[in-house]
Amino acid sequence: MGGAQAIAALAYGTQTIPQVDKIVGPGNIYVATAKRMVFGAAGIDMIAGPSEICVVCDGKTDPDWIAMDLFSQAEHDEDAQSILVCPDADYIEKVKASIHNLIKEMPRAEIIKKSLTERGVIIEVADIDEAIKVANYIAPEHLELSIENARERSKDIRHAGAIFIGRYTAEALGDYCAGPNHVLPTSRTARFSSPLGVYDFQKRSSLIDCSQVGASELAKTASVLAHGEGLTAHARSAEYRIDD
Repeated sequence: MGGAQAIAALAYGTQTIPQVDKIVGPGNIYVATAKRMVFGAAGIDMIAGPSEICVVCDGKTDPDWIAMDLFSQAEHDEDAQSILVCPDADYIEKVKASIHNLIKEMPRAEIIKKSLTERGVIIEVADIDEAIKVANYIAPEHLELSIENARERSKDIRHAGAIFIGRYTAEALGDYCAGPNHVLPTSRTARFSSPLGVYDFQKRSSLIDCSQVGASELAKTASVLAHGEGLTAHARSAEYRIDD
């Protein structure tokens, strides 16, 4: 079972599939749209996609590596986005040359070309400090820090779904086997949301427990506020608890 029809079945239930409380996980645009439509009937983790990568590079990584890292997202689909942020203009030209040379051997070359042409971006910045600011503004799904002192600089990242630290940590490793869950916020939603995790299957309830004395004191305040709003039943419900 899969696709948009599976989302509907899980959200509303069928004769053979019980209705669920929450639906999580990635999917194509049809699955994402279906999740958006059923929200309310069931909870969802996020509306994920299209896929995206932002690479912050200081110009000291093999340009072929960076070109292929950009390809690794662009080959997903034509709406995927690949972004390079770098302070070295000469290095940017080397990456462009690598893109030109390497794309010829890619089985999904046409998808990569369209993705890079319509959605790809190369941003030249003054220095790595500015690159970090740009990355935080983009709030990407995947952020590669292909720079010196990457672990230390990762502390400056406020908004990213997953941070790949250092030149050897390719985003593709996270896709398949690096460890953390790889259902990640996209489209700048990393500004206010997090990767899928066990906490997505937890929820909280507020607990209020008043003693007779405590209720009497709180009721005086509640009564004033309720009368101010013209909600008489609220006020009287509180006033009944006032211990004269």
